Amino acid sequence: MLPVWKKRFVFILVLFVLGASCRKKVEIGPPPEKGPPPKEPAPIPPKLPPSTKELPRLGFTIQVGAFSVLGNAIRLTNSLNRQNLDAYYFLHPSGLYKVRFGDYATKELARKRAEGLVADGVIEEFYIVSPEEYSLAKRVTRGEAYLRDELVSSARSFIGIPYSWGGTSPEQGFDCSGLTMAVYELNGLKLPRSSRDQFAVGTPIGQSQLAKGDLVFFATSRGNKVTHVGIYAGDGQFIHAPGKDKRIRIDSLTNGYFKTHFLGARTYLD
Repeated sequence: MLPVWKKRFVFILVLFVLGASCRKKVEIGPPPEKGPPPKEPAPIPPKLPPSTKELPRLGFTIQVGAFSVLGNAIRLTNSLNRQNLDAYYFLHPSGLYKVRFGDYATKELARKRAEGLVADGVIEEFYIVSPEEYSLAKRVTRGEAYLRDELVSSARSFIGIPYSWGGTSPEQGFDCSGLTMAVYELNGLKLPRSSRDQFAVGTPIGQSQLAKGDLVFFATSRGNKVTHVGIYAGDGQFIHAPGKDKRIRIDSLTNGYFKTHFLGARTYLD
């Protein structure tokens, strides 16, 4: 028989071997391949205001009429608009009211359309306005300030003309967005018809950034939806068609009513 001390030694040795076999085995060999470290999330770029996108340029336009009486120009405008021609009337430098409509890619297309209206008895004589005649084309040599001044000059020529939503009678004139659309088209730029669409396509600017020819918008009804628009004339003033039975006039942005209902401003030029 083994001595007691040897028995104890053997017992301890068995316990050690059994404990070692229960331990987690350590695998021998090269460490497992690791994938690339996780990419850090890309930083979110700061939100910048949208860049100015200049409005589409107007092509060849048909000009008709030479009226000393505004009502005659309005009647012709309404007749053309019933044919979906988006016509507008304006005071020509000659002192006569004239009407323009259409946007044609070539002079030939404009002439063909005008000749068709003559044949139908809608218009009589006509004149084709070329893109080179617009202030926009002259900006290349005369600069942006020239174009902005021309926009305001065009707007001023409407002051005193009666207002109308769509020009439905000789006693009434332009609606607010019809005025701004006409001013821009007279200078070679296509502005959308409604004030809300005009607000949507422009580049937002602060009131302190306003320059001549930019548009100012107002929420004159409940809520914050655009319902009114005018063209900025400089020195805190703007030209607009204020409402039914009123004439196109100039007002101040500091006026209590317009200051309260001011919604924002938009620019359309580089």
